[in-house]
Amino acid sequence: MSEKQQNNVFDVLIAGGGAAGIGLAASLKCRDKTLKIAIIEPSDHHFYQPSWTLVGGGAFDVKNSRRNTKDVMPSGVTWIKDRISSFNPELNEVILSHEDPVKYKYLAVATGLKINWDAIPGLTDTIGKNGVTSNYSYMHSPYTWELVKKMKSGKAIFTQPPLPFKCPGAPQKAMYLSCHEWEKQGNLKNIEVELNNAGGALFGVADFVPSLMEYVKKYNATLNFSCNLISVNGPEQKATFAVKDAEGNITQVEKSFDMLHVVPPQGPQDCVKGSPIADAAGWVEVDQHTLQHTRYPNIFGLGDCCSSPNSKTAAAARKQVVVVAENLLAFRSNQPMPLKYDGYGSCPLTVERGKIVLAEFGYGGKLLPTFPWLINPLKATKLAWILKKDVLPWLYWNAMLKGREWLARPFEN
Repeated sequence: MSEKQQNNVFDVLIAGGGAAGIGLAASLKCRDKTLKIAIIEPSDHHFYQPSWTLVGGGAFDVKNSRRNTKDVMPSGVTWIKDRISSFNPELNEVILSHEDPVKYKYLAVATGLKINWDAIPGLTDTIGKNGVTSNYSYMHSPYTWELVKKMKSGKAIFTQPPLPFKCPGAPQKAMYLSCHEWEKQGNLKNIEVELNNAGGALFGVADFVPSLMEYVKKYNATLNFSCNLISVNGPEQKATFAVKDAEGNITQVEKSFDMLHVVPPQGPQDCVKGSPIADAAGWVEVDQHTLQHTRYPNIFGLGDCCSSPNSKTAAAARKQVVVVAENLLAFRSNQPMPLKYDGYGSCPLTVERGKIVLAEFGYGGKLLPTFPWLINPLKATKLAWILKKDVLPWLYWNAMLKGREWLARPFEN
């Protein structure tokens, strides 16, 4: 082993510097300042992605969702600015694109997921023009708002790919905010609105569907299920969908549009998929409660890259950070792991500008409201809007990324 490699043996190595990775590093440092921690992250910028839905609805400045990675890196943590090529858990090392392998005693994988823009033919050529947009992009979410403001009549199509993808409510949130603006301007009656959903239900947790359906009816939107976007012709403003009938037969249907909001297909990162730490589907294989790897005990996983069957949201990562921090340190000290992740996820369903259905739930669709005495979890409220628009961004930058864990601790084992 070279001298450089010897210097690169970390107590805890974190693969990925997104919400989960930075949050975990800060959490660990708050618990034990002596830990030698490194984060592998290639990007110069760090994003608060949950705000992009509001950007697309004209309620948030996209510039406030981005900061320099160096400015959110916790004090005392080494930033390895490189891409991960693969994982070698047998040798306790991570292979980088340009540098020597990085050695670790404990590894936390928080690589997030990959947005596959290229999976839909024609999308990359037309995204950001020809009426084609997506709130899943820092660059293009402002274009959503441009289109909404300009649209007076025509057809608006919103798409939802097969799960898993980040924030399962985001496709319909884009629709609701757009419809609210069109209604306010008196143009909604002249606009045909469709949500083309590859799945079979409006939302995965049935308790929230009645409240959402009130808004679907209010906005006179058409819901098409088992209807998956497979190609886009931007210049001609046409989209092709694979539509599955009750017998499982699939036909292709072409639809014209004036505005098309696309949620791109998403999946595991290339460096994880097919690696020794992945399951058959390409996700980091963890115990869904302890978040410890099922085959390599000195590895933990958290955030969107995990195999745990929770919704992939920043709120889930916030809870998982605490579980991994405490369980990893307990395991390191040969103690029983104290915390159990209950699958918590939160999806603030923005049904109009000024009101939100605050969907909070765990494994099996169990409702897990944080403030049931304050916010009705099954109704659209103004208080939930304030929480989403003003409180949660502040908490993200000033609490989650700083190791402050207010209301983030789950139940103990």
